[in-house]
Amino acid sequence: MANKMTTDKFLSVENVGMEFDTKRGRFEALRNIDLTVDRGEFISLIGHSGCGKSTLLNMVAGLLYPTIGAIICDKREIKGAGPDRGVVFQNHSLLPWLTCFDNVYLAVERVFGATETKAQLKARVTKVLELVGLTAAAYKHPDEISGGMKQRVGIARALSMEPKVLLMDEPFGALDALTRARLQDELMVIVKATGSTVLMVTHDVDEAVLLSDRIVMMTNGPSATIGQIVTVDLERPRDRLKLVANPKYIDCRRQVLEFLYQKQLRAAA
Repeated sequence: MANKMTTDKFLSVENVGMEFDTKRGRFEALRNIDLTVDRGEFISLIGHSGCGKSTLLNMVAGLLYPTIGAIICDKREIKGAGPDRGVVFQNHSLLPWLTCFDNVYLAVERVFGATETKAQLKARVTKVLELVGLTAAAYKHPDEISGGMKQRVGIARALSMEPKVLLMDEPFGALDALTRARLQDELMVIVKATGSTVLMVTHDVDEAVLLSDRIVMMTNGPSATIGQIVTVDLERPRDRLKLVANPKYIDCRRQVLEFLYQKQLRAAA
């Protein structure tokens, strides 16, 4: 494999299932989910709407608890939300009355406030805003910046906590195509610089192939599970223009499309 990673079972989803109580009775969203993520690996979850991608991500975040099974991160079972897992949602959720700097500072203060001085906390914020290219916008408010910049603030806020795992739920889904492409390129640079372990939900096949080390494809719900995993054996750094004609890129893209639009759509028909 082109991308070398340690195989230490850094994040492990072990026989996880998820059920919800509804007016019509018990609903099984996920069943028999087994997935191991290596330290520094970039994993994308992809599948049709309702296949439980976000549910699985929220369980790793500790926002939901599995009905059965366990999720282990760095040898500790996940029992709730924590700063070791930074989350970036499609909705940036910035506080409009605070500047970009202060929105990130809130997260930094929560995690490191008891052990570091204000000067150290501010230095952390300055560093992470520089990492995502927002130094010039640090003291602007959310209504003074673009949608793409707001998402970069959200990414900065998540990274500022120095999480063990970066969780991203359709982080670029609401953006126009050009802004989305630019942020995808920036995310590749950021992940390389930080060595982050990333689990990302996406509906975009090209985004998944461009960014990922592996693509985890979910079967249709209810009772969704992992249907297939594609290894993206492409060297880094990746250039989207050069990849267009790369046979490995084309083959990975074909495998994902075949799974989503032949196997799964046929099964749902």
